[in-house]
Amino acid sequence: MRFLPRLVISAALGIATFLSWRLLLRSPAAGHEGDLAPEAEEDLTLTLDTFLHIQQLRKERLRAFCSRSGKVTSPPSSWEERARLLLSLRVSTKLDLLYCQVPSTGMEEWQQLLEKLEENENVTLPVPLPYPRQHAPETQLSKFNLTEIEAMLGSYTKVLFVRDPFQRLISTFMQGMGSSPSFSSFVQDVLDSGQPNAPMAWNPLVSLCQPCLVQYDYVVMFGFLRQELGHLLRRAGLPVDSHLPKFTDTQVRWTYSWLSEQMFSELSLQQKKQLSHFYRWDLAAFSFSGSLLSDLLSTPETW
Repeated sequence: MRFLPRLVISAALGIATFLSWRLLLRSPAAGHEGDLAPEAEEDLTLTLDTFLHIQQLRKERLRAFCSRSGKVTSPPSSWEERARLLLSLRVSTKLDLLYCQVPSTGMEEWQQLLEKLEENENVTLPVPLPYPRQHAPETQLSKFNLTEIEAMLGSYTKVLFVRDPFQRLISTFMQGMGSSPSFSSFVQDVLDSGQPNAPMAWNPLVSLCQPCLVQYDYVVMFGFLRQELGHLLRRAGLPVDSHLPKFTDTQVRWTYSWLSEQMFSELSLQQKKQLSHFYRWDLAAFSFSGSLLSDLLSTPETW
């Protein structure tokens, strides 16, 4: 019986996703080009100029957050501290890409895309580095020495994936990353875990991705992956047109907007306030439109 609530939520999620697809199929655009209409519409809704403007706004917000919060802004000299701070950061030495690997932010499809690009022998990026270029099998940034880390931070294209923290929690619960029988008890486990030792599955993005230490070139929002990554990779000089997977985050975003309200109502007022405080850094550093936790953050300047 302990997994019954999760099964009920899964069924509701499936129904909502099915309804969202029916709405897409009934849209006027779907009547013109058949199955290709949703993808074509996605590509056209975000122009390059709009994408660049959005990126500028997101990075300006990040810089403002970093100036207030006093977070780490340079790699520590000790290996132990670097390993702790850079644990979630991954690199592709062939593609000159650096990104933060966080569960429930669309990473699975992103990594599939990188695998396809890395298999393409014709992909070469002649970016000058202060050390011999190597296609290292290691992908953890913390495994490289300080000179290489600083070179990668200075020359690689750096990508940060972000998602509303409450929706990340729901996704984590749905995937069974925890033994709690109900969402409310799962949230309590999250709150009791505290920081900075919380598991990666629900640790705040600011703690995992170090956006004040790493000057990310692109901040990609869950729900717009196909549109944003298309522009991003083209600007990075990568042949992406034939490699972009069929991202499902757009439909999932619609479904989770509905599901969030239902699951938010299961929590006590104290849990809601504590959860808002738990993710206060993420809520201050990134703009999550319509986040249920933002209104409860009474003192955003208190870090």
